[in-house]
Amino acid sequence: MKVTNITKTIRSTKRFTNIVKVLSKFGFREIVVDMGLDSFIGKKTEGFTEDPKYDKESSRPVRMRHVLEELGPTYIKLGQILATRPDLIPPEWANEFRHLQDNCAVVPFSEIEEVLIHEFPGRLHQLFATIDEKPLAAASMAQVHRATLADGTAVVLKVLRPGNRKIVEEDMALLEWLAQFVEDYFSSLGFSPVSVAAEFSKEITKEMNFLQEAQSTKKLRRYFEDDPNISFPKVYSESSTRNVLTLEEIKGRPLSSVDPKSLRPDERTRIVANGTDAVFKQCLRFGFFHADPHPGNIFLLPGQKLCFIDCGMTGHLDKKTAEHLIDLVASTIHGDIDKLCRVVVELTDVDPTITDRRDFRSDMQIMASTFQDADLKQLDITKLLSDFFDMLQRYQIICPSDLIMLTKALTTIEGVAEQFDPSFNVLAHVEPQIKEVVTKRYGFTAIRHRLQKSMNDYVELIENLPLDVQRILDQVRHNRLTLNLEMKRIDQLADKIDFSSRVMGISMVISALIVGSSILILANSLAKEPGFLGILGIIGLVGAGIYSVGFVASFLMPKKKKK
Repeated sequence: MKVTNITKTIRSTKRFTNIVKVLSKFGFREIVVDMGLDSFIGKKTEGFTEDPKYDKESSRPVRMRHVLEELGPTYIKLGQILATRPDLIPPEWANEFRHLQDNCAVVPFSEIEEVLIHEFPGRLHQLFATIDEKPLAAASMAQVHRATLADGTAVVLKVLRPGNRKIVEEDMALLEWLAQFVEDYFSSLGFSPVSVAAEFSKEITKEMNFLQEAQSTKKLRRYFEDDPNISFPKVYSESSTRNVLTLEEIKGRPLSSVDPKSLRPDERTRIVANGTDAVFKQCLRFGFFHADPHPGNIFLLPGQKLCFIDCGMTGHLDKKTAEHLIDLVASTIHGDIDKLCRVVVELTDVDPTITDRRDFRSDMQIMASTFQDADLKQLDITKLLSDFFDMLQRYQIICPSDLIMLTKALTTIEGVAEQFDPSFNVLAHVEPQIKEVVTKRYGFTAIRHRLQKSMNDYVELIENLPLDVQRILDQVRHNRLTLNLEMKRIDQLADKIDFSSRVMGISMVISALIVGSSILILANSLAKEPGFLGILGIIGLVGAGIYSVGFVASFLMPKKKKK
């Protein structure tokens, strides 16, 4: 979703004013003033006062959570997504945003019905026999209603809240503009506001496209169609659109409503075992996983079977990334810092000079020493990944979002295990799956396949070498050989050259104004009848003075520091 059009930002002035009011209300007035945002709303200051109920002694993350809740659905969703991305914002902020409440006002059914009529023109009543006007749930992005298909099948309808797409686009225009504004004027935030806005734009675009959620649900359902303990709801594609998703109604109880004390010990253990199997199979075997398996998204069915719903937030783990994660675990256990640094370079876009720094390698050694020589059954993989990503964040290294989602999924399912059966050993239970993956990576067969592939690549290289050499010689013979060099940090050099040329140009203009105006004033004073030339000279000198003051002021204004 590209929503950087400045016209949309201008049209959203009223919304922007409301944001400034809410920030002021919750004790962020000084930031609004320091950033100069108050200048965008003129001299009117009614409502821009701090609410005494919200003590400034409360931490900034807590007050910012209240800000997001006050601003409504888009900003609540922003906080919820950021809560899963401690690599983009400080961990204490991410932890606080996990408490965001998604309790939204119910949209009248008449408005929901208008959406359905628009999505299924002329065939709404052919598709659905009944639609319950009372919603099952009302979240920030969608509202859910029970319904029955024409053949009597019980389903649920997930309907995008009316007008949400337009509201989100306008809010995103403001968020992206504000993010760029903040990043230009503050260089020590510890995170990139522009990166946060871009990640949010990507995630909220996914969540607002129910066809994408339908595809994710069908894919996961297909993976587990033969599993007696794990399932996903059936998707009815013929009655699903970009704004409406029709799913099988799950006859069960959300785990969030189940009291663990009401279950026998063996039932609690079975629930945790099934949930753990589901998450680790998705991550390790299929490379595609439900990124938000919290108790509200897991239904308990008879026989302790589990059904996962709400597949809007998913993650991918391609084979190469999975291999890097295995290398991460193996090199941590063995204390191989060189290999750990190579894993960092492979997983991220970090400059290798950072991983070569002494302080980085020292911190990596300290992190690895916590897990070194650990047995696989006792190794806390979730903590290892969390510590690993926390360390990268200290060096402002941005990790792929799917890896952060993987950590979140593992952390969430561990939380379910802690709630239902604290004695359950998650790692011991999934050890066979992990060993299977490790064996595929480091076993004799895997090594043999890699050697065979390498040999084939070398043979192919040797076969093509004469032809490649001949092409180079032909280019040399016909004076067509070109050499392209990639100059590191050439963009910074270009910026400095551009800046210098601008300074020289402005200086020359000011000098010309001063010299020209002085000549006019001198000519006027020598004339027999002083007149218009002197006035032009004075105007020129005044203009040069104003230009000079503006020129000096531009140097004094805060600028984004280059890294």
